[in-house]
Amino acid sequence: MNSFAELIKKRRSTRKFTDQLLTPEEVESLLKAALMSPASKRANPWQFVVIEDKDTLQKLSLCKKQSSGFIADCALAVVVIANPLDSDVWIEDASIASIYLQLQAEELGLGSCWVQVRNRFTANEVSSDEYVKEVLNIPYYMQVLSIIAIGHKDQERKPFDESHLQWEKIHLGSYKTPETQEGEK
Repeated sequence: MNSFAELIKKRRSTRKFTDQLLTPEEVESLLKAALMSPASKRANPWQFVVIEDKDTLQKLSLCKKQSSGFIADCALAVVVIANPLDSDVWIEDASIASIYLQLQAEELGLGSCWVQVRNRFTANEVSSDEYVKEVLNIPYYMQVLSIIAIGHKDQERKPFDESHLQWEKIHLGSYKTPETQEGEK
């Protein structure tokens, strides 16, 4: 990668992975990125559960009604958790750590996909948070935000097309509705 702009343009969600495992150096690089992510007042409420075991990945792939089955095929899943008692902005801090993982994965040439766990449910209507906690023996007071599935890409996706940027969602100076924008022309 030559620049951050190229990195964010190229990073797309990957849901198909090869069978190739990650190297210890790749895993270390990913975890360093997560641990270096900023947090409000450096409270660092996040913690990370790192999973490579295929049986556990299979169990985690059932954490939601839909859109989580690909976890079974990834090489590595990083479960991003946080203690809400450590910070009132744990969701934001854990979200930043999640995207740092994804950006580092892309920089390494790996694919990744965010699986939302918070406020989601399994096919049996069990809270996804509770399901993941049980599978991984996570204490009750911790909250599960996301699972970041990572692996070698078995699909290539085109970089983000800048012609699809939604410039109408940018408001200069104050919020303007389409009606007020028309009146200014």
